[in-house]
Amino acid sequence: MTDAEQAASPDEAARMKRFRTNTLRLTRAYHAEPTHYHYPGLSEREFHDRTLFAWLPQLEAATDAIAADFERVMSAERAELVPYIQYPDGVPLRQWKALNHSSEWTAIHLLQNGRRIDANARHCEATMAVLSTIPQPRIPNCSPNAMFSLLAPGAHIPPHHGVANTRLVCHLPLIVPDGCSFRVGAETRCWRRGEAFVFDDTIEHEAANESGMLRVVLIFDLWHPGLAPIEREAVTILMTTHGAGGDGAL
Repeated sequence: MTDAEQAASPDEAARMKRFRTNTLRLTRAYHAEPTHYHYPGLSEREFHDRTLFAWLPQLEAATDAIAADFERVMSAERAELVPYIQYPDGVPLRQWKALNHSSEWTAIHLLQNGRRIDANARHCEATMAVLSTIPQPRIPNCSPNAMFSLLAPGAHIPPHHGVANTRLVCHLPLIVPDGCSFRVGAETRCWRRGEAFVFDDTIEHEAANESGMLRVVLIFDLWHPGLAPIEREAVTILMTTHGAGGDGAL
């Protein structure tokens, strides 16, 4: 670490370090590349600063209660655990071919494309209460989205991009064995139980579980903080009219 990095704030030091590694060609610049919707002028950050999200400590404080909800819904008779990737026959799959209808990456949806999945959500009172305090997009047939994401031992989710840069994605790790990793752009992190983070899923990202145990993360979407209320309204109107459907993340 340079003297300047030692004197800087953590966020400033991280940017200076990245500038140095980019200059030395150890890393490169990654940009938001949404598959459907690109809103101009929004900040492109792989992992966003925690201070922008005042509700993060409240979310993290509920980790035990949310984990208990997960255990409860997993044991419920009529809960719905489904493959995360479910494309019909004949649709071009590209990087998703190996995971289509696969049990290696599954999800218990609580909110999906703007709909409450009551078969699951009714078992998750604490989780739904916390989600109700978070500024999620409310766009018919698109959002909000929230789910428990289950990644099987040895599974790998290939590099990909999300649908729209108007939203960010939050992870709250619940079950994280050693050997799990998550990369967004040039930064790779290891999940740690109860330590949430917010990232831009329109920047190339991937996940891996190299352990022999299941990995479980609560995942949900939220508005990009760079959008003013009137811009959120414009996004909602356009996506409602020309919606491409919802999209979760890892």
